[in-house]
Amino acid sequence: MIKAVVIVNNHGKPRLVKFYKTVTDEDAQQSVIRRIFQQVAQRPDNFCNYLEGSIPEWGEGTKLIYRHYATLYFIFAVDSQESDLGILDLIQVFVEALDKCFENVCELDLIFHSDRVHYVLDEMIMGGMVLETNINAVLSAVNDQSKLHAASMKVQLSTPSAPSVQAVKSIMDGALTRR
Repeated sequence: MIKAVVIVNNHGKPRLVKFYKTVTDEDAQQSVIRRIFQQVAQRPDNFCNYLEGSIPEWGEGTKLIYRHYATLYFIFAVDSQESDLGILDLIQVFVEALDKCFENVCELDLIFHSDRVHYVLDEMIMGGMVLETNINAVLSAVNDQSKLHAASMKVQLSTPSAPSVQAVKSIMDGALTRR
């Protein structure tokens, strides 16, 4: 089971955090993020991307599997039952999906479009379980969701809301009765 997905920059600032195994409060979450970053960031880039993590909130047997792309660390905290290579492949698919959604994903995309990033992640992982690893299926779902969002925005902009229609009618009625 995946316990958490954490994306942090080189300075340890979280850019995306999704906990699938609950951590009690916000201070404990910040502590977990800090501990994860410290364990991963101190490793040289030529070391392997697997690490037996020491996260007291989750107990023994937590593995940290990560990839370092440019200024971002993509870190998945998983239990001992998960396949290391499978999670590493999942990270690769996640980054490629983000890359296609944002045309060369960067840290700013994660900050300013966090809703889309979470949607891509939710298409791949739900409740700590991997749902989809086929990048074409993920991108298709993301594109469908974008089309629905665009269509709903058109409807909202073109259809006046009931209170505004009532306000216009009352103004018009008032103007007509004054004449």
